[in-house]
Amino acid sequence: MKSILLSVMLCGIAVVSKAQNAEKLIRTYLMGYEKKDWNMVAGQFADGFTFTSPAGDDRISIAAYKEKCFPTSQFVKKVEFSKIIAQDSCAFAIYNITTTDNKLIRNTEYYTFSNGKIKSIECFFGPGVGYPGSTKEFK
Repeated sequence: MKSILLSVMLCGIAVVSKAQNAEKLIRTYLMGYEKKDWNMVAGQFADGFTFTSPAGDDRISIAAYKEKCFPTSQFVKKVEFSKIIAQDSCAFAIYNITTTDNKLIRNTEYYTFSNGKIKSIECFFGPGVGYPGSTKEFK
């Protein structure tokens, strides 16, 4: 009985640890935008990372992501998280970005993880301007 209880406890600890690691990776990744620090962002990515968004990004590579997406960090003033939910090797995050011109962006992202790093991100735009630097208004 003690060994079963110990196994259940260890499994629970592993699940909580994975969720905490996922949350830390997501927070660090997006804080890299706030700090305009590419190395902080890229350091969270697994080999073979891909990014997808409604802005014409369909499983783009790290190199394409750096060229197309990271320059928008110049428009990021503050990132605030509403919710991060992690389970197994995936997570959802809902966050708000306040841009340097005080516009609001609210997005949801779906993350997958591999070897303790972010393997892929699928971004879904919410209300606001969609992404930093966008001139479109999404309603």
